Amino acid sequence: MKILVVDDDLYIQQLVAIHLSKEGYSVLRADNAEQALKLLEDETVDLAIVDVMMPGMDGFGLTRILTKDLDIPVILLTAKDQLADKEKGFLSGTEDYMVKPFEPKELLFRVAVVLRRYERAVSEQLQAGNVAINRKNFEVAIGSETLILPLKEFEILSLLVSRANMATPRSLLMDYVWGEEHEGNELTLNTHINRIRDRLKRHGANVEIHTLRGIGYKLEASK
Repeated sequence: MKILVVDDDLYIQQLVAIHLSKEGYSVLRADNAEQALKLLEDETVDLAIVDVMMPGMDGFGLTRILTKDLDIPVILLTAKDQLADKEKGFLSGTEDYMVKPFEPKELLFRVAVVLRRYERAVSEQLQAGNVAINRKNFEVAIGSETLILPLKEFEILSLLVSRANMATPRSLLMDYVWGEEHEGNELTLNTHINRIRDRLKRHGANVEIHTLRGIGYKLEASK
């Protein structure tokens, strides 16, 4: 999953990028709105983290373009904590709003929450290799065979298929399947992943779920 960080403060830009990268996200960086929009002519991102106070177009203006024209969710970063500024941020379309200074862990949590909202809105029909998922009727088809998986396994596999060939952080999976109160479910996630792997292999799926040590998982079609 790819995230764009837009901030004219290079220290904040680097700090955010480092913590996002550690969580397995791909990070693109821009110093201002104009640079960000130029970059987006050739790149596709899943989320943008945008500073409000920048030279040229401010973060509110950039957020309006990102959310309304490009359908990219935004988290605004700002040194301002006045209610009027927060209102302006949400009216411009931002999904969330963080005031500097902030805890990187809290930002990562909010990133996961926003991405989870958007992941739940993905297409009802998903495909990777010979595995097709119908999110409307909770069916998984492998070739000509149709399976009904336990709900948690279905949700995990759906997210991995929707992010095929991309790293999926464990934190994103945990938030997506168990919500904010997921503490203590680490071993349960491992168990579900192993069961899904067994099912895929047993039914002839040509996709594999790879473990990315210290990050999470990646689903890829076999070559």
